[in-house]
Amino acid sequence: MTASERAVQLVRIAAEAAGDKLADDILAYDVSEQLVITDAFLLCSAPTDRQVRAIVEEIETRLREEAGAKPVHRD
Repeated sequence: MTASERAVQLVRIAAEAAGDKLADDILAYDVSEQLVITDAFLLCSAPTDRQVRAIVEEIETRLREEAGAKPVHRD
């Protein structure tokens, strides 16, 4: 089984949002075969806490506006 079309759509939106806020090392992983709680993980990095917060906020905003998705949990 692979990630659903919806999961892929959300990951693309999140990755674009992260890139727009200059995130580094953006990687998406399809974990649908390993985990039952999610289809995908998006990982990225930034040099400062402030930039990380800006990336997170941009991802959440874009997911809400473009896909009607809101976070269940934030880590």
